[in-house]
Amino acid sequence: MSNVNIKRLVDNIRSGTNIYTPLVELVVNAIQAIDAKGIRNGLVEIEVLRNGQPDVIDRLEEVDGFVVKDNGIGFTKSNRDAFDTLYTEQKIADGGKGFGRFTCLKYFQRVKVSSTFAESDLFRDRSFRMGLDKDIIVDEKEAPSQGQTTGSTVEISGIKSVRFPDKKLETISRVVVERLLPYFVDEQRDCPRVVIRDANKPSEAISLNDYLGKDSSQIVEMNVDESAFSLSANEDEKSFQVRVFKFFAPRTAKSKVSLVAHRREVTDNPLEAYIPEFAEEFFEPGPDQDLATGRNFIIKAYVFSEYLNDSVSLERGEFRFQTDADLLNGISQNDIEQKAADIVQSVVGAEIAERKKRKEVRISEYITNEAPWHRVLANEVDFNTLPMRPSNQDIELHLQKKKYEKEIATRTQVTALLNSENPDELGEKISQLIENISDNSKNDLIHYVSMRKCVLDLFSKSLEIGADGKHKSEGEVHDIIMQRKKDSDEIDFDAHNLWMLDERLNFSAYISSEKPINKANGDRTDITIFNNRVAFRGENEASNPITIFELKKPQRDDFANPSSKDDPVQQIVRYVNQIRDGKFKTPKNRDMLVNANTPFYGYVVCDLTKKVADWLEREKDFTPMPDGLGWFRWFGNINLYIEVLSWTKVLRDAEMRNKIFFNKLGID
Repeated sequence: MSNVNIKRLVDNIRSGTNIYTPLVELVVNAIQAIDAKGIRNGLVEIEVLRNGQPDVIDRLEEVDGFVVKDNGIGFTKSNRDAFDTLYTEQKIADGGKGFGRFTCLKYFQRVKVSSTFAESDLFRDRSFRMGLDKDIIVDEKEAPSQGQTTGSTVEISGIKSVRFPDKKLETISRVVVERLLPYFVDEQRDCPRVVIRDANKPSEAISLNDYLGKDSSQIVEMNVDESAFSLSANEDEKSFQVRVFKFFAPRTAKSKVSLVAHRREVTDNPLEAYIPEFAEEFFEPGPDQDLATGRNFIIKAYVFSEYLNDSVSLERGEFRFQTDADLLNGISQNDIEQKAADIVQSVVGAEIAERKKRKEVRISEYITNEAPWHRVLANEVDFNTLPMRPSNQDIELHLQKKKYEKEIATRTQVTALLNSENPDELGEKISQLIENISDNSKNDLIHYVSMRKCVLDLFSKSLEIGADGKHKSEGEVHDIIMQRKKDSDEIDFDAHNLWMLDERLNFSAYISSEKPINKANGDRTDITIFNNRVAFRGENEASNPITIFELKKPQRDDFANPSSKDDPVQQIVRYVNQIRDGKFKTPKNRDMLVNANTPFYGYVVCDLTKKVADWLEREKDFTPMPDGLGWFRWFGNINLYIEVLSWTKVLRDAEMRNKIFFNKLGID
């Protein structure tokens, strides 16, 4: 009689196990029982129990449990007592932890055992259930047997809250083979025959041994020239062995690397985490390179080592060393898997090299066509960790990360240099740092100029007539210059394109676009700007200019009608007077400081039709500019200078100011 708090023990089983773990444990126990018997015709039979309720879609019943039968040694008294002992050491030589059976109760409600064993020259039967309270063995019965051979049958049923993830027999068998492949390919011991069937269809069995061993099998081992590697653990070298297999008909599976302990798969992780080019399946042509009879496959690498055997957790779901850097043990899971991934890469090197080449071409095309400002940086960046088919965003984020890292390193070096007390080291290091800073600045400038070219191309397109025969609205053209209903407190300072109108406006302290300044229902102009820091010093000083823009839809000229209430010149004059009269405050609720000498600049951007030109000359007393694409006037009484510019002039002048930069970049 045992005395174990079984419920608490089961509740404390850590992560790393899954619902396949109990089935794997039972199959391993069956194989070990056959090994103990020492027979060559060993047989393990797996029966799948269903819940009797077909799914309305695939008509398949959910899995409710399993029955595992074997013709091994059976539950002798020593085996029975070991089962009744927590952490038994009976199978320790074969990696036994004396705990695996408890994983059955984590996922299934019932565990029933029946067995025939030999005692002296007689056969006896033993049956019992696994307890859920204090005793491991309950309802035990033992009696003489009518049977003439030994063996055991273990049933786990009554699946708990989780659903079994698979229904098809082929899928379940494939998972079991992958988890127990080390048993099937063990060169030191013959693996018993293992078959699986539905309990209600006993004649339709699948042999797991048939998955491998032949060229036409679904699992084929690959030749590896250098299959061993070693890692250092606290100054002690640990050896590892890698065996690589092709898995044909992979469906949605990924190529993986599995760490094995005592011939059982413990962990498996995607190879693409270490070499992204393993993200997709591989293809093997048929005989005589016939593509029509070829097959897709994935690759799975199994890693064996005494170090893994010694480090596996009690539940066999993980290892006692760390996943990432392990300062205590010296070897981490990532270290092992990376080495194994490198070995696998050598096996399919030609295909991986071709995939990497395609990725390099993809990255080169992006930098050449979309991001030439990264050209210098790209020569210093390692792109190996990028996905096999990187998107523009993948490439850009990778480059931005490397750019940031380089900037931080440069700043750190500058700080260290400034704090250095050794003048002899200044010369060479200063030259190197200046070169780094210069490269970063050049990349940023190339990016900025390239974006200007894109903006001007978009702006030029917006001035054209659309498919409907109409010009874009004022709003659509306006948004290219600066978003409507926004101000500079709501968008980044460089998120506008006011440089198209005047380069000095890039440095304005406050910008309001189609938004009244601190007055919900007040008058508004298209764009109002004040405190231009290029021309003047200080903040909100009376001497700083205020700039006002009015934008009109291309080809619109109805504002020049005598009855129009949308006169842009008058709107600017009225707005200037309201500011001079102190009717507006700054966004910080401070008085907008102006006096009689505060300069105001007004700009109207529209198409200069004949109607508009006549209106400006005859009614507004404006003077034409020499190029014929604009008009100007000085309102001396309110210190206001207004220019009326055509959309063509705005575009042409912006292109002219930037032409030399576009030319130098080869994007004109």
